Amino acid sequence: MADTATDRLKADGRIVVVGASLAGLRGAETLREKGFKGSLTMIGDEPHEPYDRPPLSKQALLGMGTAEGTALPRRRDIDAEWRLGVRASGLDMAARQVKLADGDEVPYDRLLIATGVRARPWPNPAEGELDGVFVLRTRDDGAALARRLDAGPRRVLVIGAGFTGSEIASACRERGVEVTVAERADAPLVGALGGVIGAVAAELHRENGVDLRTGIMVTALEGDSTGRVRAAHFSDGTSLECDVVVVSLGAQRNTEWLNGSGLGAGPRGIACDAGCRAFDIRGIVTDDIFVAGDVARSPHPLFGYQFLSLEHWGNAVSQAQTAAHNMLSESTERRPHIWVPAFWSSQFGVSIKSVGVPSMGTEIMITQGSRAERRFTGVYGYQGRVIGAVTFDNSRWLQFYQQQIEATAPFPPPFPTVDRRPEGQKPLPADFPDPSVPTHGPTVTLSGYSPADRRLTFTPAGHRPARPPEDPA
Repeated sequence: MADTATDRLKADGRIVVVGASLAGLRGAETLREKGFKGSLTMIGDEPHEPYDRPPLSKQALLGMGTAEGTALPRRRDIDAEWRLGVRASGLDMAARQVKLADGDEVPYDRLLIATGVRARPWPNPAEGELDGVFVLRTRDDGAALARRLDAGPRRVLVIGAGFTGSEIASACRERGVEVTVAERADAPLVGALGGVIGAVAAELHRENGVDLRTGIMVTALEGDSTGRVRAAHFSDGTSLECDVVVVSLGAQRNTEWLNGSGLGAGPRGIACDAGCRAFDIRGIVTDDIFVAGDVARSPHPLFGYQFLSLEHWGNAVSQAQTAAHNMLSESTERRPHIWVPAFWSSQFGVSIKSVGVPSMGTEIMITQGSRAERRFTGVYGYQGRVIGAVTFDNSRWLQFYQQQIEATAPFPPPFPTVDRRPEGQKPLPADFPDPSVPTHGPTVTLSGYSPADRRLTFTPAGHRPARPPEDPA
C-alpha cells in the first residue's frame, strides 16, 4: 500500500496533550506504543510530573507514604516536551493552537484534552484562605494536610461526607485525631449509593468515634486575630471549635479555558462521542480533538446512551488508551470506549467497591451477606434490570454483577444464592435523595443527551437524579 500524506500525518505531525496527570500520561504512552513518531507536547498547570491521586486521601494521610512519593510509574519513555507549571488559557480551533497563560501558543495537528477536575473551594474566599482550611485534590494539598495532621490538631472538621470526606475522617480516627463530619444530606454517601447504604456508612462513622452531623450545613468559618481558623457555625445555630477544616464539597471540571472556543464544553465536562472525539457547540463531531478522563462526557449504550461523566481511575486509563488509539487510526479502525463504571474506597477498615451506575437505581436488594455484619452485596435495579452493585468487604461478587449489568440482566435477580439472607428476599427502595437537594461525593454523573451545554442548567457536583432525566434539549 502506498504511503499517503494522511498516513504520514497519523504517524508524525504534532500532538498536544493538555492535562499532565493519569489520563494524559497513559494517553501519551499509548501514542508512542502504537507508533507515533512525531512531536509530543505535555501541558500541565501543576509543576509536578504525573502522580497518583487516590493515595493522597489514604496512605499519605495515614503516614504510610508521602504525597511526594506518589509519582505514577512510567510504562515507557514518551520523548515529550513538558510544559509544566503553566495552565492552558484558551483554544483556537481554526488556527489549531492551544494558548497558554504565559502568553505562548502551542500549535497542534491533533489535540488530546485530559484536564480533569479540581476541588470545589469553600464558597467564601476570605474564609477559605484562613490558615487551617484545606481542600484535598493535588499533591501539594495532600502534603500540606498531612503535615497539619502530624502536628496533632485538637479537632478536625470535615465538610462533606462523600467518599473523599469519609476517607479523610477515617484517616483522622486511625491517627487518634478527634473529627467532626458535617453533611447536609441524611447520611454519608447517599448521593452515590442511596439511603439504604448511607445508613450503614453512618453507623461506621459513629462506631469509629466520628462526631457525625447530618442534615446540617456549615454557614460560616471563623478565624482568630492571627488569621487561623478557630470555629465553624452551623445552620442549626450551633458552633464548633476546630483548628483544621477540610472542605470536601466535590469537584469542578476544568473547562473554563475553553470558553469561547466553540467546543462543546461547560461545567458538566466536554462532550465527546464513544470514540472520544469532541463535539463542537453545534453538536458536530470534531476529527482532530479528543477527550479522556474525568473531564469527558460520553454516551454509554448500557445506560440509555446518556452522557456519563466518570471520576474513576480505571476509566481515565481506559478512555485515554482508546482516545490515543483512535487518534492514530482511520475511521474503520477506530473503537468505542465502553467502560462499565467501577469505583473503590477504603474507610474505617472496610473496603467499599461499586460497579455500574447505582445512582440510576430506584430499588436495591441485599443479595449476599448482611448489613449488620458490614459484609454484603447490594444490587440496584432500574425499570426491571440490574443497573449497579455495591459491596462491603465482599468484592468477590463484583465481577459477577458487572457481567449482569453488561447482559442487562433482570431485576430482582431471579436466582437464589448460597449466601442469601432473610433481608435479601425482596427489594427495598434505594432511597436516593430528592434531586433538588445537592449531595456530596459523586463518582458518576448523568448529564442528559445534549452534546452542548448551552441549554443545560448546571447543578453542583453530587447532584444526580435517582432516575434518568428527560432530554434537556
